[in-house]
Amino acid sequence: MIQFSRKTIAGVVLVAVAAVAAILARQYLQEPGLPEAIAAGNGRLEATAVDITTKFPGRLAEVHAREGDSVAVDEVLAEMDVRETEAALRQAQAGIRQAREQRNVVQAVIVQRESEVALAENNLARAGELYENRNISLEELQRTETAVQTAGAALAAARAELAHAEAAIEAAVAQTETVRTRVDDSILAAPIAGRVLYRLAEPGEVLASGGKVFTVLDLSDVFMTIFLPTAQAGRLRIGDEARIVLDAFPDYTFPANVTFVSPEAQFTPKAVETATEREKLMFRVTVRVDSLQLAEHTDLVKTGIPGVAYVRLDPNVVWPEQLQVRLPP
Repeated sequence: MIQFSRKTIAGVVLVAVAAVAAILARQYLQEPGLPEAIAAGNGRLEATAVDITTKFPGRLAEVHAREGDSVAVDEVLAEMDVRETEAALRQAQAGIRQAREQRNVVQAVIVQRESEVALAENNLARAGELYENRNISLEELQRTETAVQTAGAALAAARAELAHAEAAIEAAVAQTETVRTRVDDSILAAPIAGRVLYRLAEPGEVLASGGKVFTVLDLSDVFMTIFLPTAQAGRLRIGDEARIVLDAFPDYTFPANVTFVSPEAQFTPKAVETATEREKLMFRVTVRVDSLQLAEHTDLVKTGIPGVAYVRLDPNVVWPEQLQVRLPP
């Protein structure tokens, strides 16, 4: 009868446990039927969301878009009440006209002062000749010199006033541009082409600065976030090819690329469906759908749809038949 020592039995048990663990790990890390160099992760389809907000406080006058509407770049989605701002704009424009009229007055005064200076200098020249011929007194000559200085000072003051008038015009123009910018900013336009996800305000509401009116999804920037263990995430490179298969469209395979690999491991969030995945430290990976292919199928993009993203760890490995790109007609 063969007898085994306790150490031998313990060793056999450890080997068996290790084998089972290796099998389970392989099953966990690798989806059945996939090559070893292709990893998969569960996720949900996401898109970049852009909030359209008010720049200045005010009353919302009109709202032109509804939830679910497709919008184009620069399409007007809402308008603020600008009656008060337009009144301020008219006042600022009137300030420009007033400042320019004041400049015209000062320019006329300068012409007058220049004539006075010229006359005073001519009088001084004649007075100098008369004084040399002893036809006038020194006191009269000094009065003529003082008149020249006075006329020169008046001319300098008029020129300084002209500089002040020019500055007043620049200030009025700047004020007008500021108010006009406020009028322009009262029109809320779509900065991107996409789809309205949320309509957050209605006509008549008074919004603070930064008040949200819409949230628009950028349908050209669609991605899925998955979580992979170190052994797989460490082999990924930015730009590696990927594939996305959505649960709602299992017959279609969308081309994608790896655009982000987190530099730090983390516990996967509760949103990840598999409990085993949530218990392990994983690396967050972003797989972004090819925008050129997506442009023709934006009607299929619905954020929150679950699916599976596949990433290729070795560029030399050929995608299996079930993961060849298959797009909707």
